[in-house]
Amino acid sequence: MEFTGYLDFWFTDRPLIERVEPFAKLGVKRLDVWCWRLIDVAGLAEECKRHGSIINSTFDHDMGSLADPADNEKTLRTWAETLEMAERYNIEHLFIFSNQIDIVDGKEWSKRLSGNYSEPLQYANLLNQTEKIMKMVEQTKVEVWVECLNQNPIQGDILVRDHELAADWVRRMDHPQFRLAFDCYHQQRNAGNLIYGIEKFWGLYPTFHIGDVPTRNEPGTGEINFPNLVKKLKELGYDGLIGMEFRPSTTEAEAFEKVKAIFQT
Repeated sequence: MEFTGYLDFWFTDRPLIERVEPFAKLGVKRLDVWCWRLIDVAGLAEECKRHGSIINSTFDHDMGSLADPADNEKTLRTWAETLEMAERYNIEHLFIFSNQIDIVDGKEWSKRLSGNYSEPLQYANLLNQTEKIMKMVEQTKVEVWVECLNQNPIQGDILVRDHELAADWVRRMDHPQFRLAFDCYHQQRNAGNLIYGIEKFWGLYPTFHIGDVPTRNEPGTGEINFPNLVKKLKELGYDGLIGMEFRPSTTEAEAFEKVKAIFQT
């Protein structure tokens, strides 16, 4: 297993680009970052190169909603732009969501749909658009990761909000560059059944995201039994990425030691 570090959550007392070095000193060289349009990607990529690190993943905060037919032109255009950016800076993974999430008055809101579409119609549109997007992805080395988003901190309706539907999305696409991101925080907040999901969706996920509930701090600060999850992952033979998508409750070094104690025993 290899750990990946989230620049948006760690070392937040300094500018984003200056967070690469302390991650490197911890030995974490794969770095994830949100909202590529809002950051200096070129500068970040150069800083990563200086420290022997890479940008592991990102996403477009303004990609449009795959669930909304009115956004079809936008989702294809923004994905073409995002893929070009990822190829330019050698970013291996891009996240895909069913709905666009906007920040309104400091809170996260699912973008309102343009019409009164039933969930089956939304899902049909999502699948159709994904097929078109994957035709573009096939021309690159990028791997797309599906992530469900829970509705507890996010205001408004989200179509793909648990791993059951996210896994169905992946299976329907049946594409080697289209995989599932198993996220403990989102799954626990919206559906639970973590060990059940680890087993049921085995083989679909190359990355496993950790963040305890309810505070999204490091493992051991909330209600999730991470030692039992790790035991199940090891039983199955998981050897993928561990995405540390959480806010350290104390120092970053202490939080990382807690994670290693759970995952490397």
